[in-house]
Formats: sequence, C-alpha cells, structure tokens
Amino acid sequence: MQLEELTNNPKLVVGVKQTTKCLTGDRARLVLIAKDAEQHVVRHILELCETKSVEIVFVDSMKTLGKACNIDVGAATAVIEK
Repeated sequence: MQLEELTNNPKLVVGVKQTTKCLTGDRARLVLIAKDAEQHVVRHILELCETKSVEIVFVDSMKTLGKACNIDVGAATAVIEK
C-alpha cells in the first residue's frame, strides 16, 4: 500500500485511541505505526496487533504519517478498517 492511497480512504482512522478501539473491536485490517513514535505510546498497539494477527506497516515518521492521513499534525498510529 502506498501512503498516497490513505488520503482519501473512507475507512482510515487516525490516532492511538481510535486504533485501539478498532483493534479491540476486531475491525482493523491494517495498522500503520510511525517509527519515531514513543514506544510507551505504541507498545499496547503492537501487542494488540500480534494478538489479533493484524498486519503492521511502519512509516518513517509521525510527520509523514500525519501528512498521508491528511491532517496538519503528526500521527503515531492509523488504521484501515475492514
């Protein structure tokens, strides 16, 4: 998946809290995590992805992920729902 595809994806959800909700509700198809996100912030997301067998894609930076998600700030995580 190319990051440019995220911008207009109607099933894109951005943020750690929303990603967690999608994972716990078994609605996540793909999780994107910024490589420079603080580990204590994304540790739980990584564990949930492993438990739920959800694919993870690492993005170079929070700034890059935020821009790809069409928001003006960086994003630690994003998810594409099923």
